[in-house]
Amino acid sequence: MDRITVETTSRIGLYDITDRIRRKLKESKVKDGILVVYVPHTTAAVTINENYDPSVVTDINQTLSRLIPYRSDYAHTEGNADAHIKAAIVGSSRQVIIEDGDLRLGRWQGIFFCEFDGPRRREVWIEIITRR
Repeated sequence: MDRITVETTSRIGLYDITDRIRRKLKESKVKDGILVVYVPHTTAAVTINENYDPSVVTDINQTLSRLIPYRSDYAHTEGNADAHIKAAIVGSSRQVIIEDGDLRLGRWQGIFFCEFDGPRRREVWIEIITRR
């Protein structure tokens, strides 16, 4: 297993980590298999979405914040209940096919670390499973 660190700068935000994950894949020298990206945090997540137009990230953040507001009548009183809910909905892991030493992402796709309770120093774990 490998890992990368993400330093988030705001309470909520999506951070494109595609290039950093590609570097880890190149270092591994694996040509074919599956790459698993896992976020070991209960108030953060990972997703795959468009990384060409930054307005998509803005729309995702704004929509999640509108649907799951920061302040509401939550039973969890720590002040970050919305972050737990957002992380549960978005999810803690993604899998990407590796082919010919590269990620098989769609033309406009990128891998995003999703911060819902920052700013913080976070980890992303990467597991590469080779095809034999």
